[in-house]
Amino acid sequence: MLHFLRILLVTVLVFPISGQAHDSHETPVPPRMWKTKNNSEFAIGSFLFQKSGRVYIELQNSQVKSIAIDSLSTTDAEFVAEKQTFIEKINQEHSHTHAAGNVASGSFNTTLVFSSIAFLFALFVLIYVRRKGKLKEHKTLSAGLILFMALSLSGFTHQAMRLMEVNTDPNEINQAFAPFVPNVHTFWDGTYFWVESRGIPTTHNMMVGISNHGWQRQVPIPQCYLNTNAWPIPLNPVISSNPIPVSPTHFTRGAIGIAVNGVPIFNPYTNTGVDAFLDGQLDAFGGHCGRGDDYHYHTAPLHLYNHTEATLPIAYALDGFAVYGEVEPEGNPMLPLDTNNGHFGNNGVYHYHGVNQAPYMVARFAGQVTEDATQQLIPQPHAQPVRPGQQPLNGALITACMPNATGNGYTLVYTLGGATDSIQYSWTPNGQYHFSYFLPTGQLDSTFNGFVQCTVPATVGLSTLTENDLLLYPNPSSEAFFIKPSANFNRQTVLSCSVNSADGKQFMKYTSLPDRIETKTWASGTYFIKIETEKRFVTKKIIVP
Repeated sequence: MLHFLRILLVTVLVFPISGQAHDSHETPVPPRMWKTKNNSEFAIGSFLFQKSGRVYIELQNSQVKSIAIDSLSTTDAEFVAEKQTFIEKINQEHSHTHAAGNVASGSFNTTLVFSSIAFLFALFVLIYVRRKGKLKEHKTLSAGLILFMALSLSGFTHQAMRLMEVNTDPNEINQAFAPFVPNVHTFWDGTYFWVESRGIPTTHNMMVGISNHGWQRQVPIPQCYLNTNAWPIPLNPVISSNPIPVSPTHFTRGAIGIAVNGVPIFNPYTNTGVDAFLDGQLDAFGGHCGRGDDYHYHTAPLHLYNHTEATLPIAYALDGFAVYGEVEPEGNPMLPLDTNNGHFGNNGVYHYHGVNQAPYMVARFAGQVTEDATQQLIPQPHAQPVRPGQQPLNGALITACMPNATGNGYTLVYTLGGATDSIQYSWTPNGQYHFSYFLPTGQLDSTFNGFVQCTVPATVGLSTLTENDLLLYPNPSSEAFFIKPSANFNRQTVLSCSVNSADGKQFMKYTSLPDRIETKTWASGTYFIKIETEKRFVTKKIIVP
């Protein structure tokens, strides 16, 4: 019997090890020498991702560099194209194997079941050997059984983590942003759900209450988080096996999430390592301005529940997972939280919760993210400073921040040493920013050339069109797609019909609903057609073989 068990143990030991090796995603990507069109060496590193016509390269020192794809050598440009084709193929496979909002299924389950059976088998054999009193006499067999049990459990854990890949329905995300239109505008491609905004809240005032040494004379200036500079929420988030903490040493630059009103959310710790809220650096709504005069939150924006439903998210972390408040998505009271400040919901999808004390929102990123050498999560958009950073004004207390009558500036009022002072600032249509500082010693004026202010695209209504409202066929097609509306669909309500490539680039737009869209000259790949009406919208994926 024991001889038979030895043979069987050797057989089953080989299976899980080889099976797990084929399923590993831990193999590092080999670096390559990247060259420009004139054959000059640009960098040595690994392909990270491509976005908005640029390829991002991870260097051997973990820093990230980017270059326009059009500037690369022919060989490197073809390599990037092959990578993108592979990524699109993976996304297409996800759409077949993942249910929206649920964990993956299919071949992963097979290995998971085998790991479970193998673990139980080894446990049974180990108990049998112990009962027969042969454990000491057959140390090799017992050690092998214990090793096999460990490998089986490891395989189980590995597969369980792989099962946590999700494919989020963008229409579900869109519901969370709907109450804050037209201050936000959304669209999506095969990889990201994009949020456009100016980063300025309209449901509350800003800056009032910032006290002590917390104000560095920053003031709120609307930003242009639009087009390629929009906020990206991953549509296919993947649970991390080693969550990175949101701490004084990680993600100290840039945002970690985006609130559903279009305002970014930063690490609760500043770049000096202090809790911004406890240090008196935030206003009554948990926000302030950075050195680029960009307004953002440092705590969970729970106040947004005054303007949205309690069962909808108030934010999305930039790893792709939603942030809720004191109740679960189904309306039940909040369940106990894990060390990330979240948990898995009844639908099998992970989400965070905002709370009133540290860590406020995200303690560790449950999803996989990339942090660059400057401690910033990438990819993410950037603010555009129009003046140099200012020095702190110790002891000041901000008492008001009011928009001017023409909507192109603000007046910020503060007290200092018993006196009341203010800053009035505004901008012109061509991007000139004028600041007037009213001080006890007199008035100081300065003007800076900056970016031209922008407008968030208008979207009236956010309900989605159904499959019965519009039929798009044939799909796939290399010749043309036909659009057939239902008898109840009113063509006169169409505001636009646009076509985006898989990387989010818009290359075609109609102001009315076309009957036919020619695709003969299109490159093979995945595309997204977005149709907006006066009250509804729909995004349909099409494939050109």
